[in-house]
Amino acid sequence: QVQLVESGGGLVQPGGSLRLSCAASGSIFKINVMDWYRQAPGKQRELVARITESGMTNYADSVKGRFTISRDNAKNTVYLQMNSLKPEDTAVYYCHAEVVEVTRYTYSYWGQGTQVTVSS
Repeated sequence: QVQLVESGGGLVQPGGSLRLSCAASGSIFKINVMDWYRQAPGKQRELVARITESGMTNYADSVKGRFTISRDNAKNTVYLQMNSLKPEDTAVYYCHAEVVEVTRYTYSYWGQGTQVTVSS
């Protein structure tokens, strides 16, 4: 079993910044892909940013140039630096990871979610 624990959400004014963190722990051999998703009230969950084990990234068009995803493989942790935040970025942000466990089986795991609210 693997657990993903997120931190760093909160309330911020438009134009401000937040940094989210997600630490994975448990029976981990390696982590292939780590992602951040978000879900706003009344909307579907959407992919915000993705990073592979080798560091390749991709972003939703709505956050390109404002958000940066990174990871520390030694710590099994992924980060999301969010700058120039807008009210439309308000959502619950979820961490997701594709984990190869010590058994060599691959499983998909989700964090519990962290609220990000952008408001004046």
